Amino acid sequence: MVGAGDGLADGCRPRLAGRALREGGAAAAGDAAVSKASLAPALRGSQSPATRLGGLAVLTALLALAAIMLLPDGGWLLALAALAVWAAAWALTATMARLQPKSPAAGRALAIAIPLTFGVTLLFLWECVVRGLNVPPVLLPPPSAIAATIVSSAGLLFADFVQTFLKAVIAGYVLGCGAGFLTALLVDRSPFLKRGLLPIGNLVSALPIVGVAPIMVMWFGFDWPSKAAVVVVMTFFPMLVNTVAGLAASSAMERDLMRTYAASHGQTLFKLRLPAALPFIFNALKINATLALIGAIVAEFFGTPIVGMGFRISAEIGRMNTPMVWAEITVAALVGSLSYGAIALIERRATFWHPSVRKG
Repeated sequence: MVGAGDGLADGCRPRLAGRALREGGAAAAGDAAVSKASLAPALRGSQSPATRLGGLAVLTALLALAAIMLLPDGGWLLALAALAVWAAAWALTATMARLQPKSPAAGRALAIAIPLTFGVTLLFLWECVVRGLNVPPVLLPPPSAIAATIVSSAGLLFADFVQTFLKAVIAGYVLGCGAGFLTALLVDRSPFLKRGLLPIGNLVSALPIVGVAPIMVMWFGFDWPSKAAVVVVMTFFPMLVNTVAGLAASSAMERDLMRTYAASHGQTLFKLRLPAALPFIFNALKINATLALIGAIVAEFFGTPIVGMGFRISAEIGRMNTPMVWAEITVAALVGSLSYGAIALIERRATFWHPSVRKG
């Protein structure tokens, strides 16, 4: 019996030894896989988004500091340093654009940070390239000279802003958009007006502003009413076309449903068709926010009192005072952007139900 048991034990030893070897090999392979997985990011050189973002921000700041130190000397070295700043800032902006914020507040902050970084970088590149290549200020002044002109001529710029924007633009914008909206309501009720008035409106919208502005100056005088009249002509047709298209945006099924409820035309208009037209109406308001300012400024080239953005641009460019011209352009761009942004915010509140707003 003892001999048989010893033989059985001897027969089991090879199998036990093989099993131990296999288990040891599997454990070793598992440890190696874990070790390789932990070293994979290091081997690939990959980093977390926050680390990469911080590194690019530090690199951009260091390159910008080096370019600032080279500003007094100028030359090609400054231009090359500015291009290096641009490349680093581009990588920084691209990295921020790829981030996936986890909260709405972080998303809004990121939406502000990306264009702000890009804009500041563009101004910095403009400053360095102009100074590095010794571009004459008559051709293109640096942003620092434009900023200094804005600070030193703030009172004059404010007077031009009041004359052009607060008087001509706002009055013409309200009258033009209001007239276009009311006319669209009439056109929607009359097939004759829809077929007869819209082609005429299309013809009027194709009139060149440089031809309309002198006529308006002759009709309404040299002060702001003539500029407001030009703004009315420019803003009327976009509002008319967009409102007519918006009033037709509701589906036939929705209109049939309102008829089954015995809704009147006014009830259908205010409860169905106007809410459906709001995205089109706000689109026209945003387009006209920039068109109105452009129209008023161009109209001032053809006759105005000695105040106004267009008058100042025309007068100062004749004196080769390009920093003042760029200061007026900067004020106009800021005013137009703020007007557009204010209307866009109102649109988000009024059309919160629209898919484009819900996705944003």
